[in-house]
Parts: sequence; C-alpha cells; structure tokens
Amino acid sequence: MKLVVVSAGLSVPSSTRLLADRLAAAVGREAAGTEIEVVELRDLAVEIAHNFTNGFPGRRLAAALEAVTAADGVIAVTPVFTASYSGLFKSFFDVLDQEALAGKPVLIAATGGTARHSLVLDHALRPLFAYLRAVVVPTGVYAASEDWGAEGLESRVERAAGELAALMTGLGGTRREAPPEVVPFEEQLARLAAS
Repeated sequence: MKLVVVSAGLSVPSSTRLLADRLAAAVGREAAGTEIEVVELRDLAVEIAHNFTNGFPGRRLAAALEAVTAADGVIAVTPVFTASYSGLFKSFFDVLDQEALAGKPVLIAATGGTARHSLVLDHALRPLFAYLRAVVVPTGVYAASEDWGAEGLESRVERAAGELAALMTGLGGTRREAPPEVVPFEEQLARLAAS
C-alpha cells in the first residue's frame, strides 16, 4: 500500500511538516509495510504557479500529482492562514485532476497559532475534500502551538491514523480496478453484427 502525505508548511522547520510526519508514522505503525511518500508543497510553489499560467505541470509537480493519484490513502496537512487553508495548499488541489481523490481515504489536519482556528477542519478542509469526492476520515487533527508536548494531541493522532489505516486496508486498501470499458451503443451494434 502507498500513503502520500501532502504538507503545505512554509517554514523550516515547520510545525505542519512535524504534524504530517507524526500522522504518517502512526499510520505506518497501524498498517505495517505501507510505503510513505511526502510531497512538500513549498518546493513545488513555482511549478504550481506556472501550471496555472501555462496549463502544464513541471517535472516535479507532475510526479507529485501522479503520486497522489496512485496513492491508496492521503494525509493532507496545511497551516491556517486567515482562518482557512493556505493558498499554496488550495492551489495544489486545484491543479490535481478532479477524479484523483474520488473514493480515496484522506486524513485532514492543520496547524495554527491558537486553538480558535480548529474549526478550519470542518469549515474549510472537509468541504474541499467532499467536493473532490474523497472519503474523509471522521477524526481530523488540529494542532495549535500550545498542543505540542501537551496531553491529547498524541491520542488524536493515533485515533485518526487508525481510521485512515482501516480505510486503506479495508474499504480503500486495494487498488481500484480500471472501470469497465464504455462502448457507445452504435459500436456495440456493429460488434454484434460482425460476430
């Protein structure tokens, strides 16, 4: 199984990347043998902008988009900017093929300076991934500055990771087969006549 982690943190080190790594490690413990790939959006910012202006992804962006499309599960983590996800985070999902996340389990998470922004999970991230027809795990993880090292964050991480691992290994764990061939009615008639 393949898990892709999309991290939209901008600083180095980044609390967003730290949360992403904790979630990925917890999923790895729940679903042993899971291959984990991290897509760091900070490194793709210029290619994402170019994709908007010329319509084509650069080499590294194309590889990231393909990784997300081929994944059995996704962890999506963003810092909170102006009470929502970051523009870079949204831009990446805007250039992703609209069908890439359909039926795919996704764990949503966010980081921010204060607990007051925790509703970003339900008011911004869930609607975005619902629109993309992803299967969003019930437990989202928000980490405010005061949550690091405090009681409670680790249990939320473990619970969310367990839910994602269950979806990946159960409902969404096997790669979806190609949809059946759609043959226009006229071609079906022609095939019948030829046989």
